Amino acid sequence: MKKGLKQRDWNEIKTNDSWTIFKIMGEFVQGFETLQRIGPCISIYGSARMAEDSVVYNQSREVARQLSERGYGVITGGGPGIMEAANKGAHNAGGKSIGVGIDLPFESNMNDYVDLGVENRYFFTRKVMFLKYSQAFVIFPGGVGTLDELFEAITLAQCGHNVKYPIILVGTKFWSGLIDWMQNTLSTNGTISQKDFDLFRIVDTAEEAVEKITEYQKEYRKIFTEETNTKTDGFVLNWQYLEGCGIDVPEKYRWSKAKYVEAIKS
Repeated sequence: MKKGLKQRDWNEIKTNDSWTIFKIMGEFVQGFETLQRIGPCISIYGSARMAEDSVVYNQSREVARQLSERGYGVITGGGPGIMEAANKGAHNAGGKSIGVGIDLPFESNMNDYVDLGVENRYFFTRKVMFLKYSQAFVIFPGGVGTLDELFEAITLAQCGHNVKYPIILVGTKFWSGLIDWMQNTLSTNGTISQKDFDLFRIVDTAEEAVEKITEYQKEYRKIFTEETNTKTDGFVLNWQYLEGCGIDVPEKYRWSKAKYVEAIKS
């Protein structure tokens, strides 16, 4: 367990900046090399304070179990509470149970159900791992950290900086106050649009959460199939165009259309 951070003066900050860059790069490299091998995953967020006998703990475990049975890996923050429940559900189902942890002064190591763990010092590198390698986000009741993760996923979907993967909030009673505030304050004052509410869904059971994700994946595969020819033609023409401009394209990037289709479907 790490000791609490101490306040640094400006000279210390400037002196350490260069080394900090290498630390950040190291976290990205470690995370990318570890997580890119695991295949499609779903991130599950929620409070570290939920007890094992709580309803939401068991819902989180059940969501992870069902997702694992459908071939998805499960990514959590690797801590206790909702995170532990999700890792337990995936681990016990024989699925891929991943923890993307954060070095905190008040929290210990990964929970016992994490099979593949990635530790982070920086919150922003950790959140990149969640967002980069997830095909959906399931958000259970939580605190400030959970809200941070939720709104980052919504923001990136809203701005088009991330694919609009399903964002599923579990627990109407818990989330309704927040949604009411967003409607009555943010939307009323014009700081968000009504269509932003289409970026997420609220459900009350594990089955509903998994169903929403499954429905999306079916629709995505349909769109993907319809657009495959356009996408692959564009890729093949791209490297051929570069060569036509006198740029030497390495052999490993000179894919045929058939090879590209096979790769993106795998």
